[in-house]
Amino acid sequence: MHICCAVLPFDDRSISVGELPHSSGRNFQTPRAYVVTHPGAFTLRVLRAFRANQGLLLAGAVAYYTLLSIVPLLVLMLIALSQIIDERALLSTSEKYLEWLIPGQSASVIAELAHFLDHRAAIGWVLLITMLFFSSLAFTVLESAMSVIFRHRIAHRRRHFLVSAVIPYCYILILGLCLLSMTLVSGLIQAMGAESIDFLGRNWSLRGVSGALLYLCGVAGEVLVLTSIYLVMPGGRSSWRHALVGGITATVLWEITRHVLVWYFRTLSQASVVYGSLTTSIVVLLTLEIMATLLLFGAQVIAEYELIGAEIRVMAQQPSRT
Repeated sequence: MHICCAVLPFDDRSISVGELPHSSGRNFQTPRAYVVTHPGAFTLRVLRAFRANQGLLLAGAVAYYTLLSIVPLLVLMLIALSQIIDERALLSTSEKYLEWLIPGQSASVIAELAHFLDHRAAIGWVLLITMLFFSSLAFTVLESAMSVIFRHRIAHRRRHFLVSAVIPYCYILILGLCLLSMTLVSGLIQAMGAESIDFLGRNWSLRGVSGALLYLCGVAGEVLVLTSIYLVMPGGRSSWRHALVGGITATVLWEITRHVLVWYFRTLSQASVVYGSLTTSIVVLLTLEIMATLLLFGAQVIAEYELIGAEIRVMAQQPSRT
């Protein structure tokens, strides 16, 4: 019989304890001990729960609404930030970090954004409000998907609907500040790359150092954004340590997948032959769905880790058998 603890409420009295194996009669004291001792069993448990929660279907919904949201979101941020920073620098930074999100397709998106910015004077209040609405859809759907995975938290503590309504717009503001910071930092690091150091009679260029720093800044930013999503989006009480583990897990998986996608689209992909003018949209949607799958999979890892902790507490409260 298939058992999935992710559907159980987060109440110690209702947690099943049958799934945790005992190693030679030894009880586990912490979830970490169980995961370290049985990594394969934990991975299988996460995969089963992810399948039971229809993770791929949830990822498809998140990817679809992200595709609808990404252009309005970027347009709003670029219009706001172009008032204080050079537009070309913003577009250059946006293209560089969009490549992390949609490998191989960032140039096409940036070209459309630049064309839109050239006609920003035609933007009226109706269009502005419409873009603000569509830019928040991805966060709203992501929160709903998280509520399915973390339903044990929802049963214990439900979030007020006004908080859920405000969260997407807070994230839009935070992402705008992140883009501003990345633009400033990228400019400083690129300027450093044009310099060199004279040491021990030799001239050492900083170009390679600046490239490595840009990559590390991107990875660090990715971890922070994903950690904040795992910390804020699910309802109930969150642990920053669990959120950080989920953020690192999703980042590592996405970095591996991203490099594979870049190689595939450059060497083997025949999408342009099959889809023609729709190639960019199809490839972006496919990439976003893969990223959404990894994002929700990281959330499932956190959810199962929490449930294991609850099961261990139940086992500790049970009288020992002699």
